[in-house]
Amino acid sequence: MKISEIRELTTEELAERIKVETANLDNMKFGNKVAPLADNSQIKKLRHDIARMKGELTQRNK
Repeated sequence: MKISEIRELTTEELAERIKVETANLDNMKFGNKVAPLADNSQIKKLRHDIARMKGELTQRNK
């Protein structure tokens, strides 16, 4: 997800999206331990997306 897409979301949508993506990350990590993913870089990309969203949420709350 690009930063421009993140900035278009409302604060409530952004907070909800962070919850959903964090749950997806947990499921992806668990699934990777059970059966390795075809593309391990998906986990890294998802972590970076969550960090971008959290950064934007922090900027809005200042």
